Amino acid sequence: MRRILASSFFAASALAASSMPVAADPMADAKAIIEAHRAMPVFTPPGEPFDAKACMADKKVLSIPISMTIPFNVELQKAMASAAAEVGFTYTTWDNQLKLDQWVQGISQAISQNYDVVDLAGGLNPEVLGPQLAEARSEGLKISTTHFYDVTQPAVESVDYSGKVDFTGAGKLLAAWAYVQTEGKPNVLIIGSSDVLPSIPFVQSIQDQLKALCPDCKQTHLDVPVSEWATKIQSGTQSALLADPSINYILPIYDSMSQFVVPALRITGSEGAVRIASFNGTPFVLDMVREGQVEMDIGESLGWAGYAAIDNIMRMLCDKPEVAKLNVPLLVFDKSNIETAGVPANFDDGYGDAHLEGFRKLWMLK
Repeated sequence: MRRILASSFFAASALAASSMPVAADPMADAKAIIEAHRAMPVFTPPGEPFDAKACMADKKVLSIPISMTIPFNVELQKAMASAAAEVGFTYTTWDNQLKLDQWVQGISQAISQNYDVVDLAGGLNPEVLGPQLAEARSEGLKISTTHFYDVTQPAVESVDYSGKVDFTGAGKLLAAWAYVQTEGKPNVLIIGSSDVLPSIPFVQSIQDQLKALCPDCKQTHLDVPVSEWATKIQSGTQSALLADPSINYILPIYDSMSQFVVPALRITGSEGAVRIASFNGTPFVLDMVREGQVEMDIGESLGWAGYAAIDNIMRMLCDKPEVAKLNVPLLVFDKSNIETAGVPANFDDGYGDAHLEGFRKLWMLK
């Protein structure tokens, strides 16, 4: 069924893309997209201020990340816990190692200990926990997701509020970058993972933006499930480069994929001629930008993301409107500013701290 849905999505998207207007000045449009993501992020309130401390008194939130063996999830949970501590309510991270029975145990714990919210964070798909979430809701708990859906995707019915991410915005930025850096002549290999739900609109946004900028330019899509990244990305990239030596840009949609792309460039003698740009701001990949192995990485501050996630969860409990997307800016890291990300890089440097003052005022903490 999932494959059928994905195929239907791609067919519909392809039909829509075929009628997409071509940019009047594609180079100017592409450069504008890039420049909009170079400036130091500023805080834009995601909604009206509210008295968070009063609203959240005696409230309890249990967050279940997809796995605490993933550094991304560890840092996101740290930030969410820090934000909750500032407001002053109980926040618990359910430690797990990517196992279904552990996620189920977490929901049972939330029910038995009278939590108010179960939050599924950092990629945990609520569809795999349908019966457990239904039980939680029958006991009066609310369900949220954090950093899972793209802004274009509706959440399933078992989810009350969803902290969505602008994956499609990142896709447009990646396409614009490849177009500008190749002086309007990109031949792009896009590497995606359609088994991760938001990857579908993410890849489609890259494809659509490239078509709008450059209808006749070539693009290829390599789809690799997450479980096969270590075994299939390098070989798939090598095959694509050997089949088409004119490929000049590779866009892995998640930057951790880059570690498997670089060896393929070396083996095929493509280093220098083929460049890489990606998304996430993972520290080891930012280090690869500093070392010249990756040209550009779109970063998102996990400190900012954690506060934005807590803001949306509190709005759910305080009867405030759900935010359309997590209030987290996307920032271009390349050779011009990569040192600001830290040496070695980390998940939070380089973005400034406008979110701290912004959320504190939004929550009426000062």
